[in-house]
Amino acid sequence: MSKPVLELRNIRRTFQQAGEPLQVLRGCSLSIHAGETVALIGPSGSGKSTLLHSAGLLEKPDEGEIIIGGQDAMKLDDTGRTALRRRTIGFVYQFHHLLPEFSALENIVLPQMIAGVERKNAEARARELLELVGLSNRANNRPGKLSGGEQQRVALARALANKPELLIADEPTGNLDPVTADHVFDVLQHLVQSQNLALLMATHNHDLARKMNRLVEIKDGRLTG
Repeated sequence: MSKPVLELRNIRRTFQQAGEPLQVLRGCSLSIHAGETVALIGPSGSGKSTLLHSAGLLEKPDEGEIIIGGQDAMKLDDTGRTALRRRTIGFVYQFHHLLPEFSALENIVLPQMIAGVERKNAEARARELLELVGLSNRANNRPGKLSGGEQQRVALARALANKPELLIADEPTGNLDPVTADHVFDVLQHLVQSQNLALLMATHNHDLARKMNRLVEIKDGRLTG
């Protein structure tokens, strides 16, 4: 079997709350391979977001190893972790965070141009992704002219703009009605398979979680499942 895209080894994270230490992650370990979808469940305040932020190199844990694409991120400085994150990870959040003054196409073009891709190539990639999420005919629409489900599908496309290996999603269907949530989730599943991504998704929707390859639960700062 190929090496995992993401490996978390004994991740620990403690915060100070009212002057007292609060252990949020107490030695979490997880590995995800290309083409694999993993659902992360747990009650509010259980540490899901902290784990996602650690896996996505947005926060540095107190202890443990984070290996992405075979590279140990904990051995990198801030600049190195930022470069690794931009190169290998795409993010999708509960709210789409699209730039309202730009079209759907432009929202997908911009992160590519920031990464140094020429505009012509960035637009070609954006059109390809919009087709994958079924929104070719909405390329020139600004977010305000799109439905909630369409906005989130554009956000999915944007997350894949720079061809990441790992997709991290935090409640990506949380703001959507059940029918739209199912549709967006189906699109997400299709993208993972067609692009051979590894997906780590936090969700409160257990019906969607059960459709994924694996389900892990965070409880008392530890992962089970």
